[in-house]
Amino acid sequence: MITGMALQTHQQFLETIKRSKTPLICVAQGAGPDGYGSALGIARVLQKLEKQPQIVAVEETPTKQISFLTDHGLIKNRLENLQQFVIELNAKETPVEELSYELKEDRLYVYLSPKKGQWSKEDIQLTASAFRYDLIIVIGANDLEACGHLYLENTEFFLRTPIINIDHSPSNEHFGQINAVDLTACACGEVCHDLIDSFEAEFIDEEVATAFLTGMIAKTKSFKHKNVTARTLQTASKLIAKGARRDMIVHHLYRTRSVETLRLWGRALARLKSDESINAVWTLLSQQDFLHAGAKEQDLPDVIDELLSTSPQAKIIIVLYEDAQKNACAIIQTDHEYHALQLLSPLNPTGNSREARLFLKDKHIVDAEKLILDTIRNNQKIQR
Repeated sequence: MITGMALQTHQQFLETIKRSKTPLICVAQGAGPDGYGSALGIARVLQKLEKQPQIVAVEETPTKQISFLTDHGLIKNRLENLQQFVIELNAKETPVEELSYELKEDRLYVYLSPKKGQWSKEDIQLTASAFRYDLIIVIGANDLEACGHLYLENTEFFLRTPIINIDHSPSNEHFGQINAVDLTACACGEVCHDLIDSFEAEFIDEEVATAFLTGMIAKTKSFKHKNVTARTLQTASKLIAKGARRDMIVHHLYRTRSVETLRLWGRALARLKSDESINAVWTLLSQQDFLHAGAKEQDLPDVIDELLSTSPQAKIIIVLYEDAQKNACAIIQTDHEYHALQLLSPLNPTGNSREARLFLKDKHIVDAEKLILDTIRNNQKIQR
């Protein structure tokens, strides 16, 4: 039985992926293990439909957390070779004798020698081929800006290619031609399960089930979050019946934290601050904290997860830290009540409505702390 999304959406999803030959799956910024698991599960289903999917992610793939998922190493972080440029030469009257090329100071020179006669400018045309991918499946994005540099560097591709938008957030802007947005779902993994289960349940094998369940466990903190419903548990049960390896998922998501990450957690929690008037909790990490912990900036998402679990009532989570050049940086996550980018708009943040990032050159993190909190307070007053 189909619940949560209209039957029409499921039918449109099926018909669209059937028509596609080379779909691109895009994991949005901040989508985390839910986004990666959902993408890998969908990709495996597309392969069974004899498609040639490619997964690309805005952020660096959290290899440690999803290393147990099949094909995780195939996820890329950049879009390459989207189009080919074609040099077309009319060689009917003047055949080609020889072709050669050379690269000089970042310029390519192509040399053509005719067997007889010569060519005019009218004999040569330069055209662009169709895009390499004929469909984009975006996972975990509230808007296209959540696709980060992938969207900014390839805007024309995103605007000219059909998009399937898979999400469960109430702040989703329904930017796709097909919007599989289920507000009653706990995770993108649950939405993906419902989409596939509606037309071919047999496609959900052990690997697909494990990938989708990974997203659900990650988003619900192993089914401890308030967004868990009876349907969520029913879906999880169906995935486990299909062979999803729950124990392995929990082990990799929650029991494989490195000593370095644990040390960084300790330092972050020791400096934890809060302000109930703006529904925020935050912490500060200096470059010395990273050095003493032996951790890196890539460990910060785990720190944010810990802050979320220790401060479930907070609606704004902020991690302020120094980068290697002692610049102030910040990651700000919000729930659906606040738009992260709008909340910090005077500071030129990047990101999306649920997660914003700041880079404040030559700013000390203590000064950055005051600036960020003052900006949030002022913008909350305006929005009220």
